[in-house]
Amino acid sequence: MDKLDTHTVFDLEYFFEITPDWLCIAGFDGYFKKINPAVSETLGYTYEELFSVPISSFIHPEDREFTGRQRLRLTEGHSLLNFENRYLAKDGSIVWLSWTSVPIPRDRLIFAIAKNITYRKRIEEYDRISAILEMINEDHQKKLKSELKVINVPQHIEEPTHADQLWLNHFETIVRRYAGKPGLNLALISNELAVSQRQLFRRVESILGITPNKLVRVIRLQLAWEAIASGKYRTIKEISSIAGYHSRSHFSKLFKEVYGIHVSELL
Repeated sequence: MDKLDTHTVFDLEYFFEITPDWLCIAGFDGYFKKINPAVSETLGYTYEELFSVPISSFIHPEDREFTGRQRLRLTEGHSLLNFENRYLAKDGSIVWLSWTSVPIPRDRLIFAIAKNITYRKRIEEYDRISAILEMINEDHQKKLKSELKVINVPQHIEEPTHADQLWLNHFETIVRRYAGKPGLNLALISNELAVSQRQLFRRVESILGITPNKLVRVIRLQLAWEAIASGKYRTIKEISSIAGYHSRSHFSKLFKEVYGIHVSELL
């Protein structure tokens, strides 16, 4: 293959537009100056909305303080490698990002690339909660004993393909839609996804290394955590109902096992 002519002009603007990772130019003043479409597409905000307010407005409230400290280091001329934080999309969903940022003090600008690692973080959480569920030995879970014996939670799971991510999104949407209603089971989920229960089992296991039933329980617990974090609910009964648990005592015990704190303390 011939070497490229050193005078070849590349269409870097086109590269900027099609790159799936976030490409950003930010000012020392804390505002976006230029972003690629991936930023707007991921967060669901228009360009006008993203440019009109400080970048910190889009950062998860719990991450703003330490992100601010890292931004200060950038303005002092220090590069930032593999820095992770959370942003909030317009629909309220959390987006995890891993940043590599380089300051240009002369121009008071920061050039940054961010990779969306939301699914890696989500799978790590699935893995963590699933491992805890493995260890819980309650009377009503004894019927799962034979299943749990043969399911090994993988220590390292590769990030799903884009198709797998979309499929998992659909699975989670269905569970969230029916979690507080009677009748949520694998038959319903299989029907909604237009697959057989065997296919459902195989696909969830191939992506996450756990059973569909366990994934449903993980999503239920996450629903409970989100409901508590919203501040809209005041009783364990309300939270357990949202997550689809009919027994408040079972829900409370399970929540304590998984998150290490009693739900009543949070309420």
